[in-house]
Amino acid sequence: MNRKAKIFAHRGVSGHYPENTMAAFQAALEAGADGIELDVQMSKDGKLVIIHDEALDRTTNSTGYIKDLTYDEIRNLDAGGWFAEANAGEAIPDLGAVFQWAVRNGNELLINVELKNDLIDYPDLEEKVIELVKKYRLENRVILSSFNAESMRKARELHPSIQTGYLISGMPENALEVAKKIGVNSIHCEETYALSEFGREASEAGFTLRVYTVNDETRSEFLNKSGVEVIMTDFPERFLKK
Repeated sequence: MNRKAKIFAHRGVSGHYPENTMAAFQAALEAGADGIELDVQMSKDGKLVIIHDEALDRTTNSTGYIKDLTYDEIRNLDAGGWFAEANAGEAIPDLGAVFQWAVRNGNELLINVELKNDLIDYPDLEEKVIELVKKYRLENRVILSSFNAESMRKARELHPSIQTGYLISGMPENALEVAKKIGVNSIHCEETYALSEFGREASEAGFTLRVYTVNDETRSEFLNKSGVEVIMTDFPERFLKK
């Protein structure tokens, strides 16, 4: 194998910018990354909000849950000051804004949209995301993923040709069985799984492996040799050095 994996900026260039913000995504484009990974929750009024946590506490100047606030309330929060004073004022974007940015000339980044529906049930999240993907004609550039296996099964039923990934943590013995059952294209996993016998079996069964979150660039040699498709990292520039 020993092919070179694509490099995705995990939540954007989150090692240097506040995660899941337009500044972090733009930095990924400028760094020459192959793609970005981002997380989608849903606001009280059904807007697709780009933030990793279900709650606002860690990455904004507010508290409470995304599901309990309207997007007008959310977009006025500071999502950058927690990271560094220079980033104060960065807003929480919505998925439509990210897709508008993604279709500009010169932007060909792949976009891994993680549906954050494993802890909170967001009604029709899959439909809303896929509707936006189709609106911006990004079917060939978007990958949907989730820890929620049933969500990925639903996504496949709604749009059979869109790329989907079953997200796992650790070393679940049944990951390959579940991936086959729900019909995804890939398994999104940690390095230990990708380099294990489980990972080898998944690759041999035709599933691509996308690995998160690898920040030590010396690990790329082992991952490339194992044939992983994507390395997700907070520091893409470390892996993109000539």
